[in-house]
Amino acid sequence: MKANKDNLLLYAVTDRGWLNGRTLYDQVKEALEGGSTFVQLREKELGEEEFLQEAFQIQKLCAAFHVPFVINDNVDVAIRCNADGVHVGQSDMAAADVRKLLGPDKIIGVSASTVEEALLAQEKGADYLGVGAVFPTGTKADAKDTGIGTLKDICRAVDIPVIAIGGITKDNVQELAGSGICGIAVVSAIFAQKDIRDAAADLKARTIRMLRG
Repeated sequence: MKANKDNLLLYAVTDRGWLNGRTLYDQVKEALEGGSTFVQLREKELGEEEFLQEAFQIQKLCAAFHVPFVINDNVDVAIRCNADGVHVGQSDMAAADVRKLLGPDKIIGVSASTVEEALLAQEKGADYLGVGAVFPTGTKADAKDTGIGTLKDICRAVDIPVIAIGGITKDNVQELAGSGICGIAVVSAIFAQKDIRDAAADLKARTIRMLRG
């Protein structure tokens, strides 16, 4: 499965901070039922084996929905669970090194906050870029503020798909109209909501309207 403009429309990034006694599997299932088109499993606290078992379960779930599934940062877990790919940040393994390990057929996403980072990621084999933080965000403490102007510059500079990330909600997604992105990546706008299925469906509809506008 490859990354393209259609399946990057509504990219859901997991966060177990809002489980409230539920399982991450159930929350991801609701996000998929609501229309999420791409899933990234992001785990910073779980041990390797727990992470791997969770990855196996969610990989099967995403496959059943025909939705691409990538692992944040951990190339070994991605290989072992047969994920569709990996997403790496600027402080993680370089895209070229990830490509050597994963081979030519897997998805590699790279976070970028400047035109220079974006162009280098594209040159080194990234399939798509996650650009942000486009709005202030409390989800990732070390996220740089990128701004919509830089987002537009990056979209003009590269040939690969670009998604916006960082602080995006149903109330501000329309502000991204005309930026050149093909979709959005969100965490709390889906997983922190009381009804995850409805939140995903509503955000997907708003994103489609934004992209058309």
